[in-house]
Amino acid sequence: MSVEKRDESNLKLDYKIENVVATVVMEITEKIDLNKIARKFEDTEYNPERFPGLVMRINDPKATFLIFSTGKMVITGLRRADEASPGVEKIVKSIKKAGINVSNPIITIQNIVASGDLHTFIDLNLAATIMENAMYEPEVFPGLIYRMANPKTVFLIFSTGKVVCTGAKNKKFVKEAFIELNRVVRELGITRNNPENSEYEDISFI
Repeated sequence: MSVEKRDESNLKLDYKIENVVATVVMEITEKIDLNKIARKFEDTEYNPERFPGLVMRINDPKATFLIFSTGKMVITGLRRADEASPGVEKIVKSIKKAGINVSNPIITIQNIVASGDLHTFIDLNLAATIMENAMYEPEVFPGLIYRMANPKTVFLIFSTGKVVCTGAKNKKFVKEAFIELNRVVRELGITRNNPENSEYEDISFI
């Protein structure tokens, strides 16, 4: 897990990628028999009465794959987008070992989730008033939801300065989004030296 800390336009960036979600479409000659994969490999979960996909996990790169009979897959848990290709290669080999013909997997990165720290407290009530495309309902959720237009991302901003960024399609957009957020909160004057509410301080990922 890499943490990016560098100065950009006099703004300190502090963030790390927590999760990369991707989808895969494979060419198939007939619907995939997920029972055959489940019987072949012990480290799978398949209960079609509860969920139509088969769950398969790998350790290197660490990721979870949801495999569907249509030849589509969803990948979660990756730390880097470039881990998707070697992960898919391993899964495709496993599917073929189960006697199932699949080929030509096409990978699309759908979402990158990153956590970060603005290193300043934020006045969320003021932010909700003056920031465009922002929503803050503290009785429902302790963070402010900010929909950034460019790059198109969504931030969860907490009074402690901790943030979560979601919706980016690549690492470059994540970096650009954090640069822009740093600029916006400081130029709008919604930063504070003292916390307005210290009840919610940590962001944890499972």
